[in-house]
Amino acid sequence: MESPTLADWVGDLAGFADHRWQREPAVFTPARPASPFDLDALDAAFDSGLLRTPYLEMVRSDKVVLPAEAFTTSRTVNGTTHHGFADRAKVLALLRTGATLLLRCVDQWHGPTGDLVARLSEELDRRVEAFFFLTPVGGQGLAVHRDDADVFVLQVAGRKTWYVHDAPAAAEWSLGELPDDERSAQRLHTVLGPGDVLYVPRAFAPRAVGAEGLSGHLSLTVRDLSVPDLRTALDQLLAEGLALPTRPLGEPAIAAAGATLLDHARARLGGITSEQLLRAARTGRARPPAATGTDSFAGTARDWADEAPAGGPAGRTWRRLRAVARNGR
Repeated sequence: MESPTLADWVGDLAGFADHRWQREPAVFTPARPASPFDLDALDAAFDSGLLRTPYLEMVRSDKVVLPAEAFTTSRTVNGTTHHGFADRAKVLALLRTGATLLLRCVDQWHGPTGDLVARLSEELDRRVEAFFFLTPVGGQGLAVHRDDADVFVLQVAGRKTWYVHDAPAAAEWSLGELPDDERSAQRLHTVLGPGDVLYVPRAFAPRAVGAEGLSGHLSLTVRDLSVPDLRTALDQLLAEGLALPTRPLGEPAIAAAGATLLDHARARLGGITSEQLLRAARTGRARPPAATGTDSFAGTARDWADEAPAGGPAGRTWRRLRAVARNGR
């Protein structure tokens, strides 16, 4: 494992990879804050006026998902009413009654978090997503549950108590909330403060309860491969280089297409290694690259400025327009 980002959080990366990664939950306290998203960034997101469902939701400890109208407002744009915009006053009122605020896919709308997620995804060769939880004292966003991901919890405000139960003994296990009779032994009980980082391996079952103040943490979920991912990748590898009509007409054409497909798959299968299959599966789940350079509006504007006509009437018009833009008249 090579990950400068994780090394900043866990210190001894080799020791973490050998003894903790996908084996054992652990708490770390990095020298500098790990999370790029904090309560100031949360306020800025509300201030922008663009935060809306489905990026935010609110839940109660009694497993009740609150209706969107309880924490959002409507706006009229160009004569049309649109719903689902975050309402800070409503959110704060619900937090005071014990509800938890959940922000989904923070990496999709907060630039610094998106940069962190992209960097960690590239370093670990896995898909990473970011979620933010804001919980009052005694509040609990999720019951004991299993995630199909390794999770790094970056505490940014308040204090939160965490309980982490063992991974299942059997290879076949279910996602989501665990009934009482399926809860394994408790492996870790800890209280996180601002700056702490908790690592929860895949399939271990965590539960978190607000302990002090308004508790906020950023959760980074690191998704690993499942058998369906491998099957999808194998289908793609077996089909490479094969061109067949999508809808062959008639029984003979369908039979011929089936025979061609089988022959091609048999020939391809012998040359596919386990490493190729894993690489193809992980590539298929990769996060799309962020727009850079000329993919941005500013970069495109600079490129267009450099593409001005050299001479003639068109060139004179271009230079006159640029002069007006510079001088404001």
